Formats: sequence, structure tokens, C-alpha cells
Amino acid sequence: QVQLVESGGGLTQAGGSLRLSCAASGRTFSNSAMGWFRQAPGKEREFVAAISWTGGSTYYADSVKGRFTISRDNAKNTVYLQMNSLKPEDTAVYYCAARRTSMVLTTIGAYDFWGQGTQVTVSS
Repeated sequence: QVQLVESGGGLTQAGGSLRLSCAASGRTFSNSAMGWFRQAPGKEREFVAAISWTGGSTYYADSVKGRFTISRDNAKNTVYLQMNSLKPEDTAVYYCAARRTSMVLTTIGAYDFWGQGTQVTVSS
């Protein structure tokens, strides 16, 4: 079992930046592919970014490419999402997720463990 705890959400203005963190515990973290997803009010949860267990491969949704950066520190069992040039449409609850395996996938159903989410609000 893996426990995931997100932090770093909050309120910022358009054009601002936030850095989300996801602390993992419970099982071997370094062999797990990790991802960030988000869910806006009235919308389905969607993929944002994912990273391989080595950190050498990263994947992004087109809507955040060039603005968001996913990274991980396996020594700290933590995954990060640096969000720059934020837009009002980035407003959502952001979820960290982990896979049991090292293969990186971008579909929601591929992830086995989920955090409770952290709210990000971007005002115009």
C-alpha cells in the first residue's frame, strides 16, 4: 500500500507560480511511475503530467506543456509539480497518483494509489 499526501496548493493570480509536492510512504517508491492529475468543478479528472521511476522520462498534457514541470526526489520519496504562468483554467483540485510498476502511463485507470488532492485556484 502507498500513502500519498499532496501539499503546496493555494490561491494565486494569473501569471503566477505554485509548486506542488507529493510525499509518498508505505512501499518502495523509487520503482513507481508517478503522475499528477486534476479535476475542475463539473469536469472529469484529467491527466496533467507523469514521470518515470528514474525521472528520466516525463510526459505532459498539451495544455500545460512548457509551463509545468514534473520532477521527483527518490531519496525524499517526493514528487513535485512546478507550475508557472498559471491561467484561470488551471484552477482545479490536483491529485498525485502512483503506479505499482515502473511503466509510465497517462490514463487515470492505470494508477493504483491516489492522494486526497490539493486545491489550486488561479484568479484572473
